[in-house]
Amino acid sequence: MATLSARALNRATLARQFLLERADLPAVTAIERLAGLQAQAPDSSYVGLWSRLRDFQVDELAKPLAAREVVRSTLMRGTVHLVTAEDALTLWPTMKPVVERGFLGHYSREIAGLDLGAIAEAGRDLLAGGHRTRAEIRTALADRWPGADPTTLAYAVNSLLPLAHVTPRGLWGQSGPVAFSLLDEWVGEPISDGIPLDDLVLRYLAAFGPATVRDAQAWSGLTKLKEVFERLRPRLRTFTDTEGKELFDLPDAPRPDPETPAPPRFLPEYDNVLLSHADRARVIPDGRRVPLPPGSGGRRGTLLVDGEFLAIWAIKGAKLTIESRKPLPDKDLITEEGERLLEFVVPGQEHEIRFGIGG
Repeated sequence: MATLSARALNRATLARQFLLERADLPAVTAIERLAGLQAQAPDSSYVGLWSRLRDFQVDELAKPLAAREVVRSTLMRGTVHLVTAEDALTLWPTMKPVVERGFLGHYSREIAGLDLGAIAEAGRDLLAGGHRTRAEIRTALADRWPGADPTTLAYAVNSLLPLAHVTPRGLWGQSGPVAFSLLDEWVGEPISDGIPLDDLVLRYLAAFGPATVRDAQAWSGLTKLKEVFERLRPRLRTFTDTEGKELFDLPDAPRPDPETPAPPRFLPEYDNVLLSHADRARVIPDGRRVPLPPGSGGRRGTLLVDGEFLAIWAIKGAKLTIESRKPLPDKDLITEEGERLLEFVVPGQEHEIRFGIGG
């Protein structure tokens, strides 16, 4: 088997994530090909798509989000993702054990003695035909389970039922409390039987490969995927990394020359390209933590330089601050891209860009 260096893996993943060259695709198509975007911070997906799509405008996401063609829902790794409506309906049954496992592990003490099935049913009744904020869910269930922690009850509903995060939260420049609807009611279609694991792995490799079994498990939160890869082996190409770990990939997926230039890319704070491998060295060579600052997103994030996470950025007013642990190369290119970012986030103002050392 051929050996792929960390730089080769970096360029392959960047190509599939549209971070080597921006793609000419509709936002909905891009979201499907990317296997979703991490979306805890509701505005972050706009910056994520701006970095990946040529001439991306806010309405290219805001309109399909308002039309419910794409939704934010708790899926891979038990975290909030922006996915197409069709993917949400097929991914939820497959990801349900992951979401439930995360909830049960985090709230094990608080849920002791509670009837989770009854809580889920009460939540379903509460949400049927409409939507409720997390605070409303918490208050309603606290009346029925007065001895239980109300926050735990609300998170139980969020983890045990297929839900969509409803707008206006998630529409650029708009705000609102976290509110939920039953996923099938929000989309207007029934929940499916789930995506077959073979298809899920192929989708993952198309968006993030080449990858190990552990990488796919880290991205999804699922376990015991080795047998899936073995079943798919005749359809895949195999490689090794420089440590001898076996990598799998789609035969015809892009694997650019490792020396292919990688332009600076401003990513949102918790971008999937930084989170979707067990071994993150292909994009985070120094192992630094991926930040998730508070807020709605869209004004803070991470910066890739030559394909690697080397700095964090923040916009306050019309000023962009870029902070790195050591001086950055390619400052002229970073400045040009930063100007474009400022024009996207805060258009029509007099912009300022500053570089700093720290963190």
